[in-house]
Amino acid sequence: MPELELRHLRAVCAIAEEGSLTKAATRLGLTQPAMSAQLRTVERIVGGQLFDRTPGGSVPTDLGKQVVGTARLVLDEVEQLVSLAKERTRDRTPGPLIAGGVPTLFFGHFVEELRRTIPCSEVRTEIMPGGSDLLELLVSGQVHLGVLDRFEGMERRELRGLEIRRLISEPQFVALPEWDPLAEQDEVDLAQLADRDWVTPPDELVGNRLQMFNACAEAGFTPRLTHHVNEASTARGLVANGAVSFALPQSRSGDGIVIRPLKGSPLMVDLMLATRREGPAAGRAHDVFACAARAYKAVLPRNPVYAKWWDENPGAHAEIDAALLVAGD
Repeated sequence: MPELELRHLRAVCAIAEEGSLTKAATRLGLTQPAMSAQLRTVERIVGGQLFDRTPGGSVPTDLGKQVVGTARLVLDEVEQLVSLAKERTRDRTPGPLIAGGVPTLFFGHFVEELRRTIPCSEVRTEIMPGGSDLLELLVSGQVHLGVLDRFEGMERRELRGLEIRRLISEPQFVALPEWDPLAEQDEVDLAQLADRDWVTPPDELVGNRLQMFNACAEAGFTPRLTHHVNEASTARGLVANGAVSFALPQSRSGDGIVIRPLKGSPLMVDLMLATRREGPAAGRAHDVFACAARAYKAVLPRNPVYAKWWDENPGAHAEIDAALLVAGD
């Protein structure tokens, strides 16, 4: 009886990711008959059909989902094994560590923690406007690790070679002009902002666009996205003159604006930490996570209101607390 080989695992993963036998064959440099033969071999070995052929493409069956998920784990482990073996045979002089990120307020602290923890000649950074672009750099190996927000469709992207963990589920606060009557409140009901002009990044950079619209819909309105801005000082200027925007919870009030929590935390964004299984941080994903955890907690005092929210919502930052406990912090 034939045995499963790595090429068989790569084949089923490619079919699942491409949604098409033909596209998967092209990606792997095979003919379609050769790809079909590999799929039939795998199905004989596991004893069941892995994909349903539909007009929309090849869709994994329940068995197929299980096989594909396990195949990805096996392939990732093999890649890590090869990477670690290569590292042992190379010149052991540490090279640069390239850290990527979307705009956050703790990234500077993160870089400093990495310098102290990960052996490298230097830490370089690449800040991208959105998580989708950063993920491309991670997968291609242009950055070794990165902090990104979970964006819609992320699970369908190529994630091979990466170890990804949620750092925190972060509430979105709201930025208001300081003269706005709502600024007098300790927290703002999202429904109270139904008639306001909103400042947001350009549409292609809003990774949680659907989540944002759903939160506003539940509050009874569709947000009026009047100002598309991808630069913090301009956004703050627009808010100071009458607009509103979602804001990172560590943001400080001042310069004509105030930062307030939203009642009930209707919009939560997952911040993810991705580490490549090869390169300077290979095998150090737990250390990298601890660096991010310490860095994130270091900026809590920027906004005492968020520090209070943090104390009242321990479930949102359980991963950070666990990492700091293990690290002895």
